Amino acid sequence: MNMDKQKLGRVAVLMGGNSSERAVSLRSGEAVYQALMAEGVSTQKIDTGALDPWACVQQLKTCDRVFLALHGSGGEGGSWQGLLDCLGIPYTGSQVKASAIAMDKLMTKRVWQSIGLPTPDYVQVVPDMKPQQLIARLGLPLIIKPAEGGSSLGMSKVIEIDQLEQACLAATQWGGEVIAERWIHGSEYTVAILDQTPLPAIALKTPRDFYDYQAKYEEQTTQYQCPCGLSEADERALGELCLRAFNSLGCVGWGRVDVMRDQQGQFWLLEVNTIPGLTNRSLVPMAAAQLDIPFNDLVLKILATTLLDVHH
Repeated sequence: MNMDKQKLGRVAVLMGGNSSERAVSLRSGEAVYQALMAEGVSTQKIDTGALDPWACVQQLKTCDRVFLALHGSGGEGGSWQGLLDCLGIPYTGSQVKASAIAMDKLMTKRVWQSIGLPTPDYVQVVPDMKPQQLIARLGLPLIIKPAEGGSSLGMSKVIEIDQLEQACLAATQWGGEVIAERWIHGSEYTVAILDQTPLPAIALKTPRDFYDYQAKYEEQTTQYQCPCGLSEADERALGELCLRAFNSLGCVGWGRVDVMRDQQGQFWLLEVNTIPGLTNRSLVPMAAAQLDIPFNDLVLKILATTLLDVHH
């Protein structure tokens, strides 16, 4: 990638953290660190889960910009973004408000519904809710998920009414609100956004009930199709929908939008990831490769967004 790397100055890669996605974040952060070092960028790693906040601040003060490779609550939810804003240090990805909204699937769906973007019907699960109420509204099967968190942790497909209580209990273990969502029968796609440009869509195929944590990080049976198999017109429409969904939350820089397509061909928005994974099994590098963008160049392109005035 042709750019003046001297402009980047000293870069800190924030990684690790204390969320349920710590292990994935450490892998992402290491991959980013290795890419930047290979490209001759002055880089240091900061594991926010191994240091107290004050020690992190002292290290950050020596840096010119930050590559955020934190996943899950505490890293993706806006708190570190707020700290970096206070320190006046540019960073990759979305700022505080968009990060907090995107981290909260309930708030995300409310925003999308308010402007008429398609997202599956849902119910916020409350303690005194009767199982029959949920099923009358959403039907079966349905999916139970924590409102916060990522990597599909705490999510369960519910096929029969007697599975509902256990599924809700599993979701509450991750803290915060719990959502019951209508099950969409169809295909799953993901679209990466880089500097206001949708990258080629990826179709996700798994023999499991859905694209869960095991399918993402452990199973060898998961298939990723890129090109995704959609017609040119449908893929363009999907990219435009995902960009609109991304922008509606105030997201900037880069991210990834997850979508279902039902058997009638309708797309349904699931969520936005404001700091997607950058491991050897991650989806954004896969989409970038379709455009002949190597991993190191992708990392530089993401970092280069911090040279723009995207946060204002």
